[in-house]
Amino acid sequence: MKKAESEHLDAVAALGCIVCRNLELGETPAEIHHIRSGQGRKRATHFEVIPLCPHHHRLGGYGEAFHAGPQIWQKRFGPEEVLLQQVRIELGMEVED
Repeated sequence: MKKAESEHLDAVAALGCIVCRNLELGETPAEIHHIRSGQGRKRATHFEVIPLCPHHHRLGGYGEAFHAGPQIWQKRFGPEEVLLQQVRIELGMEVED
């Protein structure tokens, strides 16, 4: 992993869970989630990530954890692409249209 990728992942994780933030639940420690939407068969880069707490990432069960039900999760908390844009804005990065 390149230094720029590592620094970006650290900055994203430092934001705390984007879902908890949007629900005004305060800051919660975050894991890195590589987005899947729009990726096809390739894996997202280390710059296409959002911060999710363990509950909203993989432990919360259907409707709460992304990996337990991506479609219902995105209906409930927002599309990955929208959350990715929010993360980029919060980090002061250039946003894609």
